Amino acid sequence: MSPKVLLSSKKIDIILNRLACQLIEKHPDFSQVVLVGLQPRGIFLLDRLVNLLERDYAKGKVISGKLDITFFRDDFRRFDKTLAASSSEMEVTIEGKSVVIIDDVLFTGRSIRAALTALDNYGRPLDVQLLVLIDRRFSRHLPIQPDFIGAQVDALEGDKVRVQWKDDKHDDIVYIEKK
Repeated sequence: MSPKVLLSSKKIDIILNRLACQLIEKHPDFSQVVLVGLQPRGIFLLDRLVNLLERDYAKGKVISGKLDITFFRDDFRRFDKTLAASSSEMEVTIEGKSVVIIDDVLFTGRSIRAALTALDNYGRPLDVQLLVLIDRRFSRHLPIQPDFIGAQVDALEGDKVRVQWKDDKHDDIVYIEKK
């Protein structure tokens, strides 16, 4: 079965602007906020949001980092193949700051649990929030809910929700691959 488009490029642009505005409403001053994108796919959303906040909403330099959670996952030893970790680019302390974890799709919640564990290496934040582009609502294994949601999707077990970010060959698009 061919993939079904959930969000077009135009809808994604609207959602990104809405998410940026929601971040500004929650954090009028970004000097004590750290946006943390999860490797590998959350960093594309992070980069787009930072660009919007700095360029279109004139929020100055937004503090951000990119966090790899590969070896903090509870299932990393269950794979037959060797996992390749991405690099973490966290040249900032999160001690006493508000942290916003950013990822593309929230599914079971296990990646977010791993991110919370990995963040311990960078200090103790004042608070932690979660921003996701897509929330797959009814598939949580852990009691984790996003604070900022781009769109909610109800997908069947086994369906794959994919986010494709703009590059030289493609437009931004979110689609679902049915089982």
